Amino acid sequence: MEMTEKDLTLQLFALQDLPYREFQCKLMPTVNPETVIGVRTPALRKLAKAFAKTKESEAFLKTLPHRYYEENIIHGILLSSWKDYGRTVEELDRFLPYVDNWAVCDLIGPQAFRAHPADLPERARGWMGAEHPYTVRFGIGVLMQFYLDESFNPVYMDWVAALRSGEYYVNMMIAWYFATALAKQYDAAISFLENRRLDTWVHNKTIQKAVESYRVTDERKSYLRTLRRKGEG
Repeated sequence: MEMTEKDLTLQLFALQDLPYREFQCKLMPTVNPETVIGVRTPALRKLAKAFAKTKESEAFLKTLPHRYYEENIIHGILLSSWKDYGRTVEELDRFLPYVDNWAVCDLIGPQAFRAHPADLPERARGWMGAEHPYTVRFGIGVLMQFYLDESFNPVYMDWVAALRSGEYYVNMMIAWYFATALAKQYDAAISFLENRRLDTWVHNKTIQKAVESYRVTDERKSYLRTLRRKGEG
């Protein structure tokens, strides 16, 4: 099957759902509405699977930036399907600087990472040190997804806690990371709140998200509420 990039765009518009587009745009205030077609994720995944089998998909990946939000989603789905770690990292380094919203950022879940290469945490740390906010957010997400269970190392929490950002979507990811850590690695995570190692907004947002989580016990939620700090959040 052949499918040029133009064909891909035409198929995206054929799948357009205008009420869903309106809903999406409200969730992504940083995205220009003119770049959103309005295609539901299951349809995007199905289209990406078909497109991946074409030779044109390679050219598509090399053509950055893309015009439409959905094209970025398909880009993320394509590279997430690879099993080659080196190729995946190389493509991520090319693609992440063009990611301009949380939805594309959080959708990227490379299969190649599941083998937990020994250098992945340091790679995540490098992304967290970038100037581009969604590259930073992605790096935090890698540590949250892969290194809060059997591969946990407390030093990774230190890396995340050391981040200071004026970017809302970075700070939200830091809070999400620590809220998840409170559910999975409570004894290690609680000290960051008790010792006030996070800025006030992130500290309070972490507590809010943990209190809203079904994975944190009621007893721990009660204690977390006592740790709230005065200030924004």
